[in-house]
Amino acid sequence: MLKSHELFGFMSSDLARRILEDTTHDNKEVYDATLAAVANVRRLRPAYLKKQPRKARHDMVLNALTRPGFEEAAGGLIRGWLLKHQVNLLTQFLDTLDIEHENGVVEDLPPEMDDAKLNSAIDQILEGNESEVVILYLHAFHAMNGAGWANLETLLTADERLQF
Repeated sequence: MLKSHELFGFMSSDLARRILEDTTHDNKEVYDATLAAVANVRRLRPAYLKKQPRKARHDMVLNALTRPGFEEAAGGLIRGWLLKHQVNLLTQFLDTLDIEHENGVVEDLPPEMDDAKLNSAIDQILEGNESEVVILYLHAFHAMNGAGWANLETLLTADERLQF
């Protein structure tokens, strides 16, 4: 399955830039943590990165997030963005699966999911949301949650609708 840094490598540059821009404006904690991670690995001070023009800074950050050493930062950025900007998608998916959550955050996932229920939930979120965002969410959901549903993994690798 795709890891968070790989998701940044596969998603469109438009979506990657949107994630970073949205986070810049309304999730300073996650944005600053992402900058600190990039600065640390590149042996720079975060203040130096912040002084760079936004486009150059974001180019540097997005380039870095595609590398394995930035897995944690990439994962944090994706999670933060999904929870802040895609709550309706998350809640729709989880509600369709009858999984208890609080605004898209789940405490305990079932160890497996019924095929028909999963397929129905995926069909529903694909109908009402941007396909690339749905693809990102499903890959992130699978990679970042301990449940590791085999049927979701199969769909993510075999269903063309769920490919970047």
